[in-house]
Amino acid sequence: MRDLTVNLQNKPGTVAQAAEALGNAGINIEGVFGMAMGDRGELHLLVADAAVARSALQAAGADCGADRDVEVVSLVDEPGELGRHLRRIADAGVNLDMAYTATNTRLVVAAADMDALRRAMHG
Repeated sequence: MRDLTVNLQNKPGTVAQAAEALGNAGINIEGVFGMAMGDRGELHLLVADAAVARSALQAAGADCGADRDVEVVSLVDEPGELGRHLRRIADAGVNLDMAYTATNTRLVVAAADMDALRRAMHG
């Protein structure tokens, strides 16, 4: 899975346009995180194929940023589950630089050292 950054204007409809562009291209959005900062917004999309998603978004006029490798793990929907996973990462000394949840109760995380992150999460 890949996390694709999309740079948007902070105005009504821009997130909808990005989602529609992917849907019209048959691309499933597996997770999403977005945040507005002043007149700009940044959208992170979890997709199986970032190149195909980028192409569909750019064809719709979207400004795509970088895409990156992420680790995706299933969570049990119960108190303490997120903390349990994040504690293993912290105890291994791995600093996360991105975390969000995805469909089907999954955690999406990334770090500068993805190998160390994977070792921490999977032993």
